[in-house]
Amino acid sequence: MRTVLDPAIAEAVSRLSDEEIVRRVLAGEPALFELIVRRYNQRLFRATRAILRDDHAAEDAMQETYLRAFVNLDQFAGEARFSTWLTKIAVYEARGRLRRSQPHETLPEDVSTNSDNPEQIAYSRELQVAMELAADTLPQLYRSVFVLRELEQLSVAETAECLEITEESVKTRLHRARALLRRHLERVLGTAATQAFSYLGPRCDRMTATVMERVGDL
Repeated sequence: MRTVLDPAIAEAVSRLSDEEIVRRVLAGEPALFELIVRRYNQRLFRATRAILRDDHAAEDAMQETYLRAFVNLDQFAGEARFSTWLTKIAVYEARGRLRRSQPHETLPEDVSTNSDNPEQIAYSRELQVAMELAADTLPQLYRSVFVLRELEQLSVAETAECLEITEESVKTRLHRARALLRRHLERVLGTAATQAFSYLGPRCDRMTATVMERVGDL
């Protein structure tokens, strides 16, 4: 049975820090984990999709990430930010899935839009779609850095910790990622990046409901 978070409670605790939510979940309020799911759906979608390049595979990885995090909350030591700890779990999960499905990832020769995807069709600007497609052509080691730094706007230090690489590697890979993108995309990257690979509205609700359903069964 799903653990349901009362809307009034959600509103009252929505401004709690991640660490306080974790403490209260561990103390016997598992329904509060829904706040974590809603808070990080977009980031985890972007992080996992950057590695897997497939919406459905990314969503599967997200679910497993949340479940792993939930059952291992007592292992969160607070030495790093909770968001970083959670993102690292997502990166591990996505990389594991990629290794199992595609041991040798190759750069696609051609990337085309999927006209049957209603959410992509719904984007109001063609630029946003073009930027997403351009990002998908990046090799994975550059794509992950690009997504975390430019789309999620993590700091160099946070990105390095999530991907377990040096800060210098983050800077180098981001520079190379930008160089691989088309010039006209780079000129408008700042306005397009924050909207790309969005995971809001019904998608966020669906993922949250699924995760909390599975959490309630644990």
